[in-house]
Amino acid sequence: MTPSITLRRPDDLHLHLRDGAMLEVTVAATAKQFARATIMPNLTPPITTVAAAVAYRDRIMAVCQTLGFADQFTPLMTAYLTDDSDPAEMTRGFTQGVWVAAKLYPAHATTNSAQGVSDWRKISKVLDAMAEAEMPLLIHGEVTHSHVDIFDREAVFLTEVLTPLRRQHPRLKIVLEHITTRQAVDYLLADDSGLLAATITAHHLSFNRNAIFKGGIRPHFYCLPIAKREHHRLALRQAAISGRPQFFLGTDSAPHLRQAKESACGCAGLYTAPVAMETYAQVFAEEGALDRLEGFASVFGANFYGLPLNSGTITLKQESNQAAPEFIAAAGGEILPYRGGESLAWRLVKFLL
Repeated sequence: MTPSITLRRPDDLHLHLRDGAMLEVTVAATAKQFARATIMPNLTPPITTVAAAVAYRDRIMAVCQTLGFADQFTPLMTAYLTDDSDPAEMTRGFTQGVWVAAKLYPAHATTNSAQGVSDWRKISKVLDAMAEAEMPLLIHGEVTHSHVDIFDREAVFLTEVLTPLRRQHPRLKIVLEHITTRQAVDYLLADDSGLLAATITAHHLSFNRNAIFKGGIRPHFYCLPIAKREHHRLALRQAAISGRPQFFLGTDSAPHLRQAKESACGCAGLYTAPVAMETYAQVFAEEGALDRLEGFASVFGANFYGLPLNSGTITLKQESNQAAPEFIAAAGGEILPYRGGESLAWRLVKFLL
């Protein structure tokens, strides 16, 4: 009998949908698999106000309505923190239910982060207000110092930024986004506060840094944080399947048009949304831990955010299939999705509300 698994509908708690014409593609890919998704605010201009978040949510929901997903998908909006963020605006948006968290991008750390935070101490009043409101802080956990090797930026961030930040704001709920290192895994495992969690992407579970340089420069494997050595990948896999509630699903799916990836200064990000749950299922199956996928995908993140668990289910079947085409037409160009045109071992066969 062909193996299959049925899960409570999952959440993607770290997602880039982009905006404009791109939404017609990205919303559909995610809504076919996930009941909710935490939407990243690094647009141009970034989502820094309640009004901007409401308008962006309305644009997403208009696309959902057009595509027929309005009753099965909820975007969870976030605020983009800057050095000048207003504590009252942050907590107002949270208490009104407009956004579920605020995102700290270290300035110049990744795509559209130039207006991010230059020094976390400059937003101490914002962080105090967020802690009081029990509003989660989402962090892109890398330093941006030019003297720090790109493969060490996450590990350095843990000691130079995250530890002192948490010491000064001990009641703040924090999600360390898209972790990539053994050091980050160990940091999470050593914490028993219940206030610190981490998302793990499908792609960081699936390949190490060798993929970026296999037979030449492979820009479609380039992401930030960048993939690390094999022992880091293996540590991530053990964290994901551990059943520990501080680790949960966040794809960091981040589409770019092909010409933006294949350029002299290629953009960071992988478009993994079309094959997200199939890829996670393959990882958990390879590790003999399919029984723990539901907690990772559907329970732990919702509990950390204080959200109700989703109703309904999805079913995945172990069956060879091509879940994503080699390229996808979008916004006047094309996107090359992760594993596009490849045969996958798992297929999403049923989505029930």
